Amino acid sequence: MNGTMRREAPRWASWLGAFNVYVTQDLLGGPRQIKLAWAINLHKILTPVVVVLFMFRFRNFGEAAWVYLALHGAYCFCWLLKHSAFRDSRWETRVTIAGAVFTFVLLASYWVAPFLLISDVLERPSNEVPSWLIAISISLLVLGTATMMTSDCQKRFTLALRSGLITDGMFRRIRHPNYLGEMMVYASLALLVRHWIPWAVLAYWWVCVFLVNMLMIEASLARYPGWADYKRKTSMLIPWVV
Repeated sequence: MNGTMRREAPRWASWLGAFNVYVTQDLLGGPRQIKLAWAINLHKILTPVVVVLFMFRFRNFGEAAWVYLALHGAYCFCWLLKHSAFRDSRWETRVTIAGAVFTFVLLASYWVAPFLLISDVLERPSNEVPSWLIAISISLLVLGTATMMTSDCQKRFTLALRSGLITDGMFRRIRHPNYLGEMMVYASLALLVRHWIPWAVLAYWWVCVFLVNMLMIEASLARYPGWADYKRKTSMLIPWVV
C-alpha cells in the first residue's frame, strides 16, 4: 500500500474520538469562549491544593502523603512550565462552557488516588508505603516527566520548522513517547496507593483517551511518505532494539 494514501483509524476509535471531541469541546452547544488549556491548567494548579486539603481533612501528615504531594505537585508545576515555554496547539482550542466543565470534572478523576492514599476509607492499619516502593515511584515519575517534556519539546520545535514525520530523537524507537511519559507519571502515583481503583481510572484514560488519540494520530500520519517503513521499525509505546 502506498505510504501516501490516507488510512482510516479503527471504527471504534473514530467513534470514541468523535465522542471525546463533543463532550470536551461542543457539549450542549453555544459559543466557544473558553480555551481547553484553561480547564487543564486550573486542574494542575488546584491539584497540590486539593492534596493539602486532604491531608488536613484526614489529619494525615505521614511520609506517604508528603511524598505524594511532592511528586504530583512537582509534575503539575512541570506541566505549567511546559505550557508557558512551548504551548501545545491542541490545548488552545476554544470550547463551550459545558465542555470546559466536563473536561475539568474528568481530570478530577486523577484526585481519586490521593484521596484513597490520604483518607481512612481503605481502613488500613497504616498508610505508610514501603521505602522500596517510594523509590520506584519517584524514579518512574522523574523518568516519565523527562520523557514527556523532552518529546513534546522536540515535536513542538521540529514541526515549527517543517511538517511531516518525526523519526529521530525521542521518536526513533517509539511513535508516541509523550503519551508513554504521561502514563509513567500517573502509574508512579497509582503505585503509592496500592489499590485497584486508581488503576481502573488509569485504564479508562489509557484506553478511551490515550489509545484513541494515538490511533487517530497514526491514521493522520499515514499520508506521509515513509510511514509504513517507520511504523514497521518502531513500537507504539514500548521501545525495543530493532
